[in-house]
Amino acid sequence: MNKFSTFLLALLGLNVSTACSQQQYADADVQGFAVLVNDDVQLVDVRTPSEYADGHLEGAVNINVTGSSFAEKAKQQLSTLRPVAVYCRSGHRSMLAARTLSGEGFRVTNLKGGIQAWQKAGMPVTTSTTEVDVFRTPSGKTVRFYALVHASIRIVYDGKELQIDPVRQLGDRTIDYAAMPKADYLIVTHEHHDHFDKEALEILTGNHTRLVTNARCGEMLGRGEVMANGDSLRLADDILLEAVPAYNYTDGHTQFHPKGRDNGFVLTLDGLRIYIAGDTEDIPEMAQLSNIDIAFMPCNQPYTMTTEQLQRAARTVRPRVLFPYHYGQTDVTSLPAVLAADSIDVRIRHYE
Repeated sequence: MNKFSTFLLALLGLNVSTACSQQQYADADVQGFAVLVNDDVQLVDVRTPSEYADGHLEGAVNINVTGSSFAEKAKQQLSTLRPVAVYCRSGHRSMLAARTLSGEGFRVTNLKGGIQAWQKAGMPVTTSTTEVDVFRTPSGKTVRFYALVHASIRIVYDGKELQIDPVRQLGDRTIDYAAMPKADYLIVTHEHHDHFDKEALEILTGNHTRLVTNARCGEMLGRGEVMANGDSLRLADDILLEAVPAYNYTDGHTQFHPKGRDNGFVLTLDGLRIYIAGDTEDIPEMAQLSNIDIAFMPCNQPYTMTTEQLQRAARTVRPRVLFPYHYGQTDVTSLPAVLAADSIDVRIRHYE
């Protein structure tokens, strides 16, 4: 590493540690680490699950460095396309994790002093297990994506709350929407029970909430702003919503999501373009999408896509970041490695 690069790291409170000539990572103090956490990095708590449950940094995933197959689990859950920030209780275990991950080709920063130093500095921790991904719009505004369940996504942008297909319960997983702020915008793709939950919509509806649905959900609710494929709606000066097709074309599957009934959406927040595909296969209309930064694409046949279809869809849309969602029991862990050659950052979250 040259002297100029080392100088830049020092400005952020980072310094480079070297375990051997092939293994390099950076150390950061609390202030420097906080800068990284507020940027688009992969945050990893390498402590035990019980320690993680007692309190962790918001948005951190838990991969226990003392557990079996740490490196393999990390390669399944993390992308080498983005930096990784690691921490533990005091900084010792995360130092080992940093060495291991750097040896696997990750760019890694370790929190000096661990979560103990973080809390001593008055920095926040949480006990929530909801995964959070943070992005910046072109003008620098923050967008946070909360992975709730299956196809339910909470988006917080510039103080506004957006909820996509909110559902209170699927299987043994429940979402407490009463503990969340009222939504500024509720967006529903179609009427299936894993996307459309009347009670969840009622809980999230406040005095100024705007509800956007397809025609069928509008009929069932007796309210809402209805969009059809091809419609666009300006929700605010910096928020544009476009309805796009979402349907099945495979023989024997077309009854699940017939063409023209359901919506996918392209949501643009201050120039950040987000494709929420809804329930669909890799339909030809995807080729008309452009400049997609973030995509949520489903993966569970017979209802949506196979992993092979999802790969084709990703290579067609070419998002910068891809979240496979609505995947049920489908194994999507191979997708990050498969699509890395296409420079698509695949992030696996709990969207079963």
